[in-house]
Amino acid sequence: MTTLDSFEDAAPSDGHRTPFVPAPPVARYAPPRATVDPDVSKTWVRRMMPILRAHAGIIVSGLVCALVMLLLQVAIPWLIKQAIDQSLVPVALGRVGKPLAPWVTALVVIAVLRFVLGYVYRLNLQRTSFAIEYDLRVAMYEQFGRLSFSYFDGVQSGQLISRANSDIRSVQMFLAFAPVMGVSFISFFAAFALMATINLPLALVAVVTMPLVYFAGVKMRNVMFPVSWIVSARMADVATIVEENVTGTRVVKSFAGERQQIRLLDEAAEKLRWANNVMVDVRARWSPVLQNLPRVGFVLVLLYGGLQSIHHPKQVTVGTLIAFSQYIVMLAGPFTMLGFLMMLAERARASAGRIFEILDEPPAIADRPGAVDLVGASGDVRFDNVTFGYGDNAPILHGLDLHLAPGETVALVGRTGSGKSTIARLLPRFYDTRSGAVLIDGHDVRDLTVDSLRAHIGLVLDEPFLFSETIGANISYGRPDAPQHEIEEAAQAAGAAEFIDKLPDRYDTMVGERGYTLSGGQRQRIAIARTLLVNPRVLILDDATSAIDVQVELEIHDALRTLMRGRTTLVIAHRLSTISLADRVVLLQDGHITAAGTHADLMRTEPAYAEVLARAEEEYAEAHKPATTDDALAPPRGAFASSGPPMAEIPIPGGVQ
Repeated sequence: MTTLDSFEDAAPSDGHRTPFVPAPPVARYAPPRATVDPDVSKTWVRRMMPILRAHAGIIVSGLVCALVMLLLQVAIPWLIKQAIDQSLVPVALGRVGKPLAPWVTALVVIAVLRFVLGYVYRLNLQRTSFAIEYDLRVAMYEQFGRLSFSYFDGVQSGQLISRANSDIRSVQMFLAFAPVMGVSFISFFAAFALMATINLPLALVAVVTMPLVYFAGVKMRNVMFPVSWIVSARMADVATIVEENVTGTRVVKSFAGERQQIRLLDEAAEKLRWANNVMVDVRARWSPVLQNLPRVGFVLVLLYGGLQSIHHPKQVTVGTLIAFSQYIVMLAGPFTMLGFLMMLAERARASAGRIFEILDEPPAIADRPGAVDLVGASGDVRFDNVTFGYGDNAPILHGLDLHLAPGETVALVGRTGSGKSTIARLLPRFYDTRSGAVLIDGHDVRDLTVDSLRAHIGLVLDEPFLFSETIGANISYGRPDAPQHEIEEAAQAAGAAEFIDKLPDRYDTMVGERGYTLSGGQRQRIAIARTLLVNPRVLILDDATSAIDVQVELEIHDALRTLMRGRTTLVIAHRLSTISLADRVVLLQDGHITAAGTHADLMRTEPAYAEVLARAEEEYAEAHKPATTDDALAPPRGAFASSGPPMAEIPIPGGVQ
């Protein structure tokens, strides 16, 4: 039996000690150049500076091009003034003026230079924009990988998706466009300087309204920030509902809940619409002020300059008035964009705060200082007086003591909710105990590096998850570099090879989202194959054959027995056929072990054990029986009987019938 022997032979011996080497990831993309500053006392812009500095070259080159282009633009009205006053006006008055050709040539050269510089600056602007977005998105995804199970237990996936998409986009847009908009304000000062050299009183008249523009902008910013935060939160609420409907579409359809979900989405969308309307109202109130105050300056320039041109034509020429009319547009340009910049800034500020909430979250499970690698584990597992509860909830496990000798297979039996799966999650350190310790080979798992610990533990959960990838890629997820023959051997050992060989593309067959194009039993066998391929020393089967029918389960029992040989295996199960795989059975009640022994001994001496098995068989039969038309839309019959009073005794708030 080559396939099974190959897995058994690959298991490390008890005395084998080789350094732990993590499996190399399949790197398809370059890592981010930088991430945000971890100092939470800094402003959000300063925290983003490492990312901006990482792309300083392309940012500076783009800004230089933008600055030169704007300075050339500032020179255009001055050239037009000279052409009018020195070439056109003298000719109109019958005098000989300077040639017009040099002025026209200068304007053409400036136009060509502005075209080239504009192309480079816009290209670099877009490249910078996407580079910032890439770094932020990768930083967010890396943090998702570092965060512990306890964090994801308390957050909605839609909120995380929203922050990793729309919030990052808001920050990216501001960081990419704000520097260029800042450069446009340099053109304001350059234009004012040239205006002052031409006619200082007229230049002062042109900017007399600018202080009012500043105060209006500050007022708009103060109002926009809380509204921007609400808009971001409401967008996340909508994303959460959409994500839950997509992933839970089978539940929605089975309960004919489409109208209910549409109502929930409508309520969330209505709240988002309200928040957006408030933001639009703020912009509608203040943007016209920001845009039109500079135009008041233009009116004052025409009034004052026109009077000066009539009474003092040598001081304010025709060319001066035309040049100032163009300079007024340049002065107004940055302030015209000020409202848009304020909106971007406040949305980015609100979005950055939501992003930092994730990036600043410390992982609950991390390597301790001085943590060592687990190498060549023999598989001696011990739970020593373990007490544990999720979050602030009451403890599920109370002073639990359990020992699994190297190579021993132990079946854990208990009622639903007794903590069986919790025990399976404590061993690979998905959570830390409140008190007591989980030991492997005498090492507290908290003193071991997380990667090396989990490399020695294979876990098959009761709800198998498959990625939207090929079957082969799903099996080789833990070992992306595994050769094809080992992938096929793992599938053969898990009893999956038979149905895979019947698929059109065999191991290259794509599975649908979460593997729903396959049956529950097929998904579970692939999950078992995925675990077997990494060849763990400790194997945890958390109800791993629950979705497989009895006949198929019996077919793979021989393979499982061979694969368990020499490995420490914890089997969480309710079927007698699965329990028969174990060397020893332990009974879990009220958070601690109450009995241990063989199945026959416990059936003979422990009435509670027989009762738990009978109850488990009933629950399994109830959950897997074919649903009738009425049953498909009704809740499980045991749902209320086991956890509360009958439905008729449940009080309805407010007297609603």
